[in-house]
Amino acid sequence: QVQLVESGGGLVEPGGSLRLSCRASGIRFSSYMLDWHRQAPGNQRELVAAITSGGITTYTDSAKGRFTISRDNAKNTVYLEMNSLKPEDTSIYYCSARAPWIARPYWGQGTQVTVSS
Repeated sequence: QVQLVESGGGLVEPGGSLRLSCRASGIRFSSYMLDWHRQAPGNQRELVAAITSGGITTYTDSAKGRFTISRDNAKNTVYLEMNSLKPEDTSIYYCSARAPWIARPYWGQGTQVTVSS
């Protein structure tokens, strides 16, 4: 059974930092591309950052320079380091794992991030 479990969300003041984690089980973790997405109330889910099996990273414009995605294959975990957080970063953050041999990505349950003073 495949499971992705996010953690690390919470309430933080503007300008603060958080580190999200997503631990996977039931997959050959090192072979998957891993993504972080977010969804705010009333909005569509949007991609934030992605990392390939080889460690190549991509970011949306809103994340560039502030967020860092990384992976630790030994721990089956992907991270999202978020700095200089803004109120507009408030969302539920989801991780996903995708690969060419599966029809749909695997998703975690999400972790809430709230940026507010």
